[in-house]
Amino acid sequence: MEYGYFFTGFPGFISNQLIREVLRRNEGKGRVSVLVLPAMAEKAEAERASIVRDFSLDESQFEVVTGDITVPGLGIDPEKADQLAQSVTHVFHLAAIYDLAVPKDIAYRVNVDGTRNVNDWVKELENIQRYTYFSTAYVAGSREGILYEDELIRPPGFKNFYEETKYEAEVLVDSLKSEVPVTIIRPGIVKGHSKTGETIKFDGPYFIMNFIDRLRFMPFLPKLGKGDTVVNLVPVDYIIEATTYLTFADDGAGKTYHLTDPKPYKVSELYEMMMFELLNKQPIGSVPLSLAKAGLQFRGLRRYLGVEKEALDYFTWKGRFDSSQAQEDLKCSGIQCPDFREGIAAMAAFYRENKHKPHYQINIV
Repeated sequence: MEYGYFFTGFPGFISNQLIREVLRRNEGKGRVSVLVLPAMAEKAEAERASIVRDFSLDESQFEVVTGDITVPGLGIDPEKADQLAQSVTHVFHLAAIYDLAVPKDIAYRVNVDGTRNVNDWVKELENIQRYTYFSTAYVAGSREGILYEDELIRPPGFKNFYEETKYEAEVLVDSLKSEVPVTIIRPGIVKGHSKTGETIKFDGPYFIMNFIDRLRFMPFLPKLGKGDTVVNLVPVDYIIEATTYLTFADDGAGKTYHLTDPKPYKVSELYEMMMFELLNKQPIGSVPLSLAKAGLQFRGLRRYLGVEKEALDYFTWKGRFDSSQAQEDLKCSGIQCPDFREGIAAMAAFYRENKHKPHYQINIV
């Protein structure tokens, strides 16, 4: 039968790019349905029109469905729900709150309750061939050491409610593996495109760039802490290409994948690369992370520097992600995680060009 693709998280950047890659891989064949909050319908229609034009699709091949994952049945019109129950073959669930500073109640409502509702909806699909869920490698929480793809172990604690709720949501999806062909994707910290640098928001590693850029007037800049731990950064194009391949690969059903950098850099190395690209300087000395965290308790300073205080927790966390299963199942595809160093120039160039545009910056609370 004809493929029917259903996406949550549209018109978000990753969902948008994933739709394009799915269509590219399948030569523009199949029908795309995207679940969109009513408040995002206008933007979604604009993105839809762009994809329809770029892939020369028939208008009937791409539809925007208004709804809400936090509502049972996803808030989809009953008649439309009946149609989708017959036509959808592949579900990509990306909708979530990704903010490290998200309050607990909001995180649970969207990330956990929302995923429970999507799971229930998926179980009613009559022709489901794959349910691909976007988790995060950081469901590991405070666990450290080598972390494996086939582990889903409740950690002693979490660094924030984002991690906690993504763990709880993954547990729900993992429990479906005996009923539905599930593929769970655990990305590392996602950065912009490895070749163009394109992204839609300056969070994650871009907090370091904000810090460096906004203190560029200083005669020298120190490192933050010892910088001897690694931070796992992965470009969005690797996530998109690998997810698409694994979704349509027979081997991908029933598996969980770390889409992480198998050779990540230390915090100190990342900091040095970013500073050199932005300022053509090297860091001198260091500031204890405890002092930096104390400073970021002040909202005014957080906003001035463009840094969420929760981001510093990843500078001292000593976990390493094993991605052996992902590497093995991607071997025949030729898809590999690009080296961060090869993409830093494009990343910095895109940041410099767009750093003053408000919609790229995160609202620091």
